[in-house]
Amino acid sequence: MPPEQAQQGYGPIGGSSRREFLKGAAALAVAGRALGRGLPNQSNSGRRSMFAYVGTYSSPEGPEGSRGNGQGIYLFEVDPSSGSLSQRAVFRDDSNPSWIAFDPSKTHVYAGNETQTFQGAPSGSVSAFSIDRASGHLERLNTVSSEGAGPAYLSVHPSGKFVLVANYGGGTIAVLSIQSNGELGPATYVHHDHGPIGPIHAISAPPGSFAISGHDGPHPHMIHADPSGRFVVSTDLGMDQIFVWKFDAQNGKLSEASAVSVPPGDGPRHFVFHPNGRWMYSAQEEGSTVMFWEYDGAAGRLTAKQTHSSLPEGFAGTNFPSEIRMSPDGKFLYAANRLRNSIVCFSITNSGALSYASDWWTRGDYPRSFTIDPTGSFLYVCNQRSDSITAFRIERENGNLTFTGRYTPVGTPAVMVFLT
Repeated sequence: MPPEQAQQGYGPIGGSSRREFLKGAAALAVAGRALGRGLPNQSNSGRRSMFAYVGTYSSPEGPEGSRGNGQGIYLFEVDPSSGSLSQRAVFRDDSNPSWIAFDPSKTHVYAGNETQTFQGAPSGSVSAFSIDRASGHLERLNTVSSEGAGPAYLSVHPSGKFVLVANYGGGTIAVLSIQSNGELGPATYVHHDHGPIGPIHAISAPPGSFAISGHDGPHPHMIHADPSGRFVVSTDLGMDQIFVWKFDAQNGKLSEASAVSVPPGDGPRHFVFHPNGRWMYSAQEEGSTVMFWEYDGAAGRLTAKQTHSSLPEGFAGTNFPSEIRMSPDGKFLYAANRLRNSIVCFSITNSGALSYASDWWTRGDYPRSFTIDPTGSFLYVCNQRSDSITAFRIERENGNLTFTGRYTPVGTPAVMVFLT
């Protein structure tokens, strides 16, 4: 273990971890070739398991100018008792399906394909798939323009009638219609973010930080409905703003309700709502901060209450927070730090404020995202640059993470979602 990891609260690393990873990778590769479609949704222990899909970077237009090592969307069977992942299929796609989301019924899944061109136009695309619930098999229905280059995030509105897309490279957000058969229809709304751009250097960044990649223009990074579905929230990293939009569920139109700013240069990336619907938390990619907001769901208005570093006291250098997630019981908030390669945990007080607890090494490089399984028992990290997913058991009483020792090899993993 490097000395700095021992001093900064990382868990111990066994001397055989590299050998175990290589051995596990070889075994899984053989198993993956041998397994076919349509296997029963049952683990070896006899307990009912669930499926998980992993979206990857899979084309020469990979993240940050590097080539993607993935092959498309991977299907895994998840053992809920051990957290182990068993590969069942790969749905090959070389267009960077780097974000995926289910419709409310979980009979269809939608993938944002993070490319700069689609059918000769400067845009990425979104693909619709139907799901065979018994086997997890995906059947592609159609692919349409995302209405902007480089879609970094998409979500499905709670009505199940619209896909919401944030096009990071193109500077646009879009609403795409969903047809009765699950296919994607034409866009019902497209908006190009415009306005003043934040400063290159984030005022909240740690000393020595060179996290200055996103303040060259508007860059929408996430778009998602609020808990009621009456409003939609989007972030723009380049503009240092978070927007709240009124949503017309009949026509799929957005109209601005309010906007708030984060500290200059901090760059809002992703956010998550508390189960009570009254609190929201955002991760700032270039400032290495996590912010606590009170949310007025009647008016669609955010009020900043607290800004907290995502890093331990004394940290210096460059870091890029990525994902932010809430424990199902609403007691703990987690965020991922890229370059530091850690998952930080905050406890949430009765007032919604954050209290720093600790952070843990992801056992990999550059955590693009992470997710918590539906039972709240395991946390899985997509380690983009080390081509692996690592699994941690969550201690529910204190939010602590314990590495399970399980590495799952996946080329340039970007996102993981569960089918239950």
